Amino acid sequence: MDIENLTAMAVFARVVETLSFTEAARSLQMSKSSVSREISRLEVRLGAQLLHRTTRTIAVTEVGLSYYQYCYRILNEVKSAQRFIRNVHEEPLGNLHLVAPVTFGCQCIVPALNSFIAGNIHVTVDLDLTDRAVHIDEDPFDIAIVIDRDSPDDSRAKPLIDITLGLYATPDYLRQYPEIEKPEDLPRYDYILFRGPAHTISLPFRKDKHKIDIDVRSRFRANNSVALMSSALAGGGIAYLPDYMTREALSSGKLIRLLPGWRMDTYHAWMLFKSEHNLSSRVRRFASDLQQRLQRELP
Repeated sequence: MDIENLTAMAVFARVVETLSFTEAARSLQMSKSSVSREISRLEVRLGAQLLHRTTRTIAVTEVGLSYYQYCYRILNEVKSAQRFIRNVHEEPLGNLHLVAPVTFGCQCIVPALNSFIAGNIHVTVDLDLTDRAVHIDEDPFDIAIVIDRDSPDDSRAKPLIDITLGLYATPDYLRQYPEIEKPEDLPRYDYILFRGPAHTISLPFRKDKHKIDIDVRSRFRANNSVALMSSALAGGGIAYLPDYMTREALSSGKLIRLLPGWRMDTYHAWMLFKSEHNLSSRVRRFASDLQQRLQRELP
């Protein structure tokens, strides 16, 4: 594309949108004669008549209307490129509104927010913690943290981390019983499970090409993983927990992971944005910081 056409395209697009040389000239801060001259030169370069002019009216030709559609798209891309450069240099400011699941939000999102707030003094944050379904188009959030087995069917989603689960119990609880060596040893124990429709659930185990599902019965159920972990630490049984929750308890010896050579359920954490394009600098900066932090600390 000839560079000289770019200015003429902007002028032509404004004339089409206003159907007035005078109004186009005023909005572009040009003289009316300069607008007329740009249009005439553009038509000569293109070898096509874009406008029908009379002393009182302007009408867009069929070719001109089609050409305007291309101008509109190109000029929007130019504006987007300019916004991108501005955002690169823009210091994050304003309010950042997020929503996240309760446990994951407390343990993984809040520490990242604390660091982000400390490094961006012009940003304020509102965080909603809830395990209800979030509808990003209807709710007033910039970013929603979503955890599910499957990937969201939405182009606005960006992956964070995989969340694996495992079975955990205290050393004192396990000493009361024979050693657990394989999944088939599990049904005889007391289980601490996330509350579902039934007290019995099927736990999946995968190793190489081996797949097995073991039915276990819960002794204690709750709708929050922190409550499950608290019960496990009290010696109440074997808890089925997200691995990210148990790192400290594992390193201190308070909990033991059972059958670590077997893989169990895997969920996926995602960021879902209100908009796919033209994200504010605060949203882009926090999203990048959060992704890097979690992938570094929870690989």
